[in-house]
Amino acid sequence: MESHQVIKESCKKRGIKHISSEIGVSSSLIYKWSQPYDGTGSGSKNPLDRIVELINAAEDPSIIEWICENSGGYFVRNPESKQEENYEVMPATNEIVSQFSALLGEISQAAQDNTIEKRESERIRQVWNALKSFAEGFVNCCEDGDFKKILEGEEKKLGSDRID
Repeated sequence: MESHQVIKESCKKRGIKHISSEIGVSSSLIYKWSQPYDGTGSGSKNPLDRIVELINAAEDPSIIEWICENSGGYFVRNPESKQEENYEVMPATNEIVSQFSALLGEISQAAQDNTIEKRESERIRQVWNALKSFAEGFVNCCEDGDFKKILEGEEKKLGSDRID
């Protein structure tokens, strides 16, 4: 979805007049932000496009981390998909299960005394973020088609293992 579409859809929930009043800009500016911007039409470069430019120019994730924290969330960067020739689906699947198990272990250990201390919650967060990141990398590999080589390799393996 394009940034102007996100603004347009988001403003439908509470209304452009309400939002413009809340943030102290005119309704017409928000209408401009909700239109495509190509430098020639009636649209205007919107704050979402500008913040992406700022993040890219700064090359520092602290900006997006701050936005996520102030919106009640937490930022985890998607790992880059790796085109490894020997990457196999089952070991990756087992790793996801293993990391989930580690998360449950951390939670269980922390909760044994019916209270979770700050350092324990920080450790839970660390293990949770590692799991989310690995799982996202797995999904990205699937979406990017990295597993095609595996399927071809499995077909070859099945063909060579056959006894005629």
